[in-house]
Amino acid sequence: MSETAQKIGPDKSLLLLDDDEAFLKRLARAMEKRGFEVRTAESVQDGLAAVREATPAYAVIDLRLGDGNGLDVVEQIRERREDTRIVVLTGYGAIATAVAAVKIGATDYLSKPADANQISAALLATGEDLPPPPENPMSADRVRWEHIQRIYEQCDRNVSETARRLNMHRRTLQRILAKRSPR
Repeated sequence: MSETAQKIGPDKSLLLLDDDEAFLKRLARAMEKRGFEVRTAESVQDGLAAVREATPAYAVIDLRLGDGNGLDVVEQIRERREDTRIVVLTGYGAIATAVAAVKIGATDYLSKPADANQISAALLATGEDLPPPPENPMSADRVRWEHIQRIYEQCDRNVSETARRLNMHRRTLQRILAKRSPR
């Protein structure tokens, strides 16, 4: 039996909720190899149905889904089972959403792209132990670019409004938006 499988405990149930089908399938296979009993869902509605059917011991929930917010599923899990270890995943690593996720019951919060090793480490971390830092975290330029893109999308792709909210000159923002994303 692997070291990961020994840490999981008797209830190995894991719910994976993500609307990226390819990522979901890869992650499900990887987590099954680590000893979890995986159920998958691709929408908030499917996730809520899976929780009502059998509340898992572990959950990995994407924050932004096609039909709503993954935090709704986190709340439902927390109402039904206090000991579930929940990791929230998102492509938009913002402090405000991290705080909201933890306040309603998430155990940890990871930015995409996160691999199966990072996710299982976060799920199985005990006490005050922090999981090890990622091998290749996003660069500061990439984090800045992601933040600007998120605000730009939230402002319905309006450059002037985005520049105003970011307290940035409009021409500077246009130059940033015209460039490719940093690595």
